Order: sequence, then structure tokens, then C-alpha cells
Amino acid sequence: MIPWELKMKEFVNCNCAYGCPCQFNAPPTHGDCKAIASFEVSEGHFGDVDLAGVKAIGVLSWPGAIHEGNGSIEAIVDAAATDAQKDAILKIMTGQETEPMATMFSVFISTMTTVHDPVFAPIDLEINVENRTALVSVPGLIEVSGEPIRNPITGDIHQARIDIPHGFEYLIAEMGAGTGKASSAIKMELTNSYGQFAHLHLTNSGPVRKAA
Repeated sequence: MIPWELKMKEFVNCNCAYGCPCQFNAPPTHGDCKAIASFEVSEGHFGDVDLAGVKAIGVLSWPGAIHEGNGSIEAIVDAAATDAQKDAILKIMTGQETEPMATMFSVFISTMTTVHDPVFAPIDLEINVENRTALVSVPGLIEVSGEPIRNPITGDIHQARIDIPHGFEYLIAEMGAGTGKASSAIKMELTNSYGQFAHLHLTNSGPVRKAA
């Protein structure tokens, strides 16, 4: 197995209500699951390939709950990445060189019936986990924005987190709101729905655990 390790910022916008029942092993809000997951690597490698600065997006769709399968996925990788970086990040995103079910990439790919060819295009990506803001753009394909949840009466920013000590993705995620559109092979529109901001630290064997 080729050793790899990633530290990255993540923003996920899905069609569930704030909090996303999937995070609690409950059925999705509307019965199906659609998501645009964006991330940028701050530090990382795949074998000898340096992955720092690589940006990528996963467009995902399931007709029911994720664990019921029959999903579809399309990966979009920043065109600025080198060929070696593109190959490496796609291997990670499709669960290769990873212990079975150790990361969200490995778990999700096991539920996919359709894996579309990857797209290589310029990705403009800004994620601020602490402020719970994000802007994601792939001209003609992806437009997503993220913002904090606000009190419906006062308009004040409302902060909430999800802590999953033994999960396969993050340890702590900041909750927010997202609005997004995908016009790629998998099409979707999301409006003021679940937004997830997190710092991830992943390896072949899953998230790196730290004391809370």
C-alpha cells in the first residue's frame, strides 16, 4: 500500500436540513442525498508526490440514504495540479491505497453504482472553517457558497458544532449553511441547506485522532 497523508480544509453543501441527519445515522431529510464536497490540501503527500495546494471537488448523489447504495459520483480536480498530483488525489478520492472503510472516500465509493470520468478544470476555492464561509467556483460547472447559520429573529450568527470522535471524516465540524449548483454530469441545486466546514487530517488508516 502506498502511504499517504493529507491535511486539508473541507466545505460540504448537501440537500439535508442544518445538522444533516446522516451525521447521526438517521435517514436523510428529504429521503435522498445530494452533495457538493470541496477541499483544498494544505499539507500532504501520496508516496513521493507532494499534494500541497491541490484542490478538488466531489459531486455526489444517492437516490436514498447513502448506505442503501446506487450512488453516482463525479470528481473534479484543479487543472493546475500536475499529472502526478491528479493521479494521486483521484486514487485517494476513489478509496484506493486505503484500508477498507477507513475514510469517507473509501466508504462513499463502496456505495457507488456510477463513477463518471473525472473532470480537470480550474477551481477557485476559498474556505474559512473558523468563520464558516466558503466560495467555490468551476466556471460553467460548479458554483457554491457557504455562510454561518443566523438566528431567524435577530440575524445574529449562530455557532454549532458536531463532534464525532470515532468517525471516518472529521473529528469536529462547524455547522453552517450552503447554497450551490452543479451543472456537471450530476446536476443539482441546493438552497440554504446543510453546510459543513472542517479541518481534516487523514491517512491510509483513517482520521488522525487527537485528544479533544
